[in-house]
Amino acid sequence: MKLSWQIVKFQLKETFAIAYGNYTFRKALLVTLEKNGEKGFGECTSIDYYQINLADFQTILEKIKAKIESQKIVYPTDFYTLLLSLNLPSFLRSALDCAYWDLFGKLEKKSFLELNSISNNQLPESSITISVDTIENQIQKIEQSSWNKFKVKCNHFDENDIVKLIQLNKDIALDSNGSFNAEQCLWLENNELISRFTYLEQPMKKGFENYSVLHANGFANWMADEDCQDVTDLKGLVPHYTSINIKLVKCGGLTPALGMISFARELGFKIMMGCMTESSIGISAGAVLAPLCDYADLDGANLIANDMATGSKIENGKIILSESYGLGINLN
Repeated sequence: MKLSWQIVKFQLKETFAIAYGNYTFRKALLVTLEKNGEKGFGECTSIDYYQINLADFQTILEKIKAKIESQKIVYPTDFYTLLLSLNLPSFLRSALDCAYWDLFGKLEKKSFLELNSISNNQLPESSITISVDTIENQIQKIEQSSWNKFKVKCNHFDENDIVKLIQLNKDIALDSNGSFNAEQCLWLENNELISRFTYLEQPMKKGFENYSVLHANGFANWMADEDCQDVTDLKGLVPHYTSINIKLVKCGGLTPALGMISFARELGFKIMMGCMTESSIGISAGAVLAPLCDYADLDGANLIANDMATGSKIENGKIILSESYGLGINLN
């Protein structure tokens, strides 16, 4: 098995403005695993607020290249055992795990859904992100959009803006990326009107000292993002969050995400398959788990001007899964 990689720069169609900052491009590490003429692809994005340094990842790949390439083709869960033994950062582990699932499926001539007996009869519709802006501009974008579901970003609490969004009678989620405080969150979860939001994501900065004041039985459908990194976080979130946002790069790939979804169901969580601002490589990986989820936020590739891959796609929110083998990913 051959391992190769490259760093690419994705230009965004418009400035992506969130509470953590404004972004006009994203850099990503694309990983390729090759065997018998077939290629599997994986991706992880450089995210500053996660302290992701792609140059560091390249150094790690140089060190583990021989070990990866000497690995025989085994079932993906067995390959993941090797990845765990290498003590890799979750973002890099995810890229390698997804690339291997893609390659393995292509070699076996089976899709990820077939390999995992997943039915795609129930697919949630994806939201589109509305960046931080004036409430007037955000409402205008929502009203002019051909999408049906929206995730509205904000970087501060404004009761008037919140009421205006509720009055639109649209399918809207609110994502403050940790910009609210405890008093504001208590107001939200005790206000019956707030139940009209699909969910309210990561209201406060990461940490139990913050989310401990949230109540899962209030009117707000609190969704954990940064507070929900992997399966070990789930039990502690139960009294405080109703929903969780699973992103492959956070939990370490498709393999742990499958287990995380199963355990989250046991605990009674609603589940969203989320994404970073990724190309169709990362989105195609996340999309294969969408049939197991209640919500989807897989608009990453739709925000990029120079997507370099094809696979599963999102059209006006509708998830169209690739019918090809593996994850169905091909480079343009």
